[in-house]
Amino acid sequence: MFNLNENNQFFISNAPTDMRVGVNAMCGKVRQGGGDPTDGKVYVFAGKTRKVMKLLHWERGGYVMYYKRLETGRLSPRLFPPDQHTGFREIRWDELVLFIEGISPNARRRKRFQAGENKGENYAENKKNTASKIWLIR
Repeated sequence: MFNLNENNQFFISNAPTDMRVGVNAMCGKVRQGGGDPTDGKVYVFAGKTRKVMKLLHWERGGYVMYYKRLETGRLSPRLFPPDQHTGFREIRWDELVLFIEGISPNARRRKRFQAGENKGENYAENKKNTASKIWLIR
């Protein structure tokens, strides 16, 4: 049961995390950052590629881990501070919701970050047009 709302406190990791690890390793990362995983706060982790996010939360019966993988786009590049030191910083519920949807909270136009070139149906045609434009420039 999804039991998170604006009444919870959310702390996001300052550095990318290996998303292959489970609950025990995430608890270890929280302890390394100076927190207590059983304090009822929600700890948020994101992968290096910014396509995957995990939330660790302690409830009465035990740990709950929420997993979100973006099918297209990426999480905001501002997710990690430039210094990337270990530890956590507090974020608000509305910021977390935007991050989960892949939208930057500071952007004027709220859209997902794209992972690069669109390789849809017209990929070959676009590549051909780009090649001809490069040839014309030479």
